[in-house]
Parts: sequence; C-alpha cells; structure tokens
Amino acid sequence: MKDAAENNAGTQADAHGHDDLEIEPVPGLPGHLPDGETLIWQGKPHWWGIALRVFHIRKVFVYFCLLVSWRGVTAIYDGEEGGAALAGMLNFTGASILGLVLLAVLAKLYARTTIYTITSKRVVIRFGVALSMAVNFPFAKVTGAALRTCPDGTADIPLTMQGPDKIAYLHLWPFARPGRYRKPEPMLRAVKEPERVAALLSDALKAEIGAEVTEVNAGTQDAAQTAQDSAARPAHSGLKPDLVAAE
Repeated sequence: MKDAAENNAGTQADAHGHDDLEIEPVPGLPGHLPDGETLIWQGKPHWWGIALRVFHIRKVFVYFCLLVSWRGVTAIYDGEEGGAALAGMLNFTGASILGLVLLAVLAKLYARTTIYTITSKRVVIRFGVALSMAVNFPFAKVTGAALRTCPDGTADIPLTMQGPDKIAYLHLWPFARPGRYRKPEPMLRAVKEPERVAALLSDALKAEIGAEVTEVNAGTQDAAQTAQDSAARPAHSGLKPDLVAAE
C-alpha cells in the first residue's frame, strides 16, 4: 500500500483515462489520480480463493476421483487383469493431476495479474491474463457492498450498482458476482485481510455516499446491502462503470 500523497505528487489526470496498462503511471490504475482523490488501499486476491470459488478445484478433484474409481470398477467388471486395470486407473490419474495443475496455474495467473484499488471516490479492478483491462466503479453509482467471509480465510466483496449503465457479465468475469447475469455486480474475490479491507471500504463509502459494507454469512444466497435510498440521492449524470482495455 502506498501513501496517497506520494501517488498524487502534483499530477492531475482523468480518472477514466485510457492509458495503456503496460505503462501504468500508478500500478493498477489507468491514469494518475485527479486532485482531490486519494489512494486508500491496493491489494491482490489470494490464488487459492480464486482456485476454490472460480475454478472450483475441490469439486473437480472429487469428480476426477470418481472417474478414476469408476475406471477401476468397470475394468474389474469387464474381467480385465489386475495389471491392466491398474494401468488404466493410473492413466486416468495422470490426466486428472494434469487438469488440476492447469486449474491451479490459471488461478495463480489471475491472482498475480489482478490489482484491487480503493480510492476516496471509486473502486478499480485491474485484471486479465492475456488481455488486461481496468474497470472503474465510482461510488456515486454504488448503492451498497457486502462482505462474505469464506472458510479459507479470504472474503468476497460484491458491490451493488445503481442506474441503467452496466458492464456485461463476461467482461467482468471472474470478478462478477455469480448468478447476477441480467444486472452484473462487480466483486472483489478472495480478498486477503478481509476485515481490514472492508473497514477501509466502509469508511470511504460512508464519507462519499453514506453507505457501508454489510457482513453476511458465507451461506447466505443474497448478499445484504446497506445504502441510502437511491431516489433521495442527487442524480449523477455521466457517471458509469468505465471499462478500459489495453494490449
């Protein structure tokens, strides 16, 4: 995390600038922060949380175990000799291990290339393995946020957005809340030190729009949100999530 004063260093730029991410003036941001906006926190997701909840590596492991077991049962049922049956199971096991390793590598790549940023005015998610992009979510378009703590010690933080402007679910994936396809909700996945990050985001939201991060149980299907009534909030024309593609 960098001190906000160091990052503002007397430079003014458009917060929604389309700078090439290969020459990011501030890592994780498409441009320098404008005057009056400060950097609060930056961090990366934990790769194991990505592996568990994006690529479902645990479920895939169970599936592969069932496949290997089924291969052995069918081999015995068909009258294969013990050596042939074992060889077939080993072949399935090798392919299964390779598949799990590939999923783990993908999770690590996403974790390494992703940067979450919270400023005094917005949340920015920069991500992408082959194609990098940064998505800005101004607080003026945020109506609430939730903290969903997971058993692995990380947490997911979905943001509820208002207004007709939205980004396609596939553009946000894997940082989109599962199941919200018609009105996608951005989500900070596998956040480390979740309580600290949620407190920082809560303070920033309260200062800007009066909303805060609400903690929900990991088993809750619908993440709760705390927000002021959007109808009572002044309209903010021209503010919408901004997708910045690069490379």
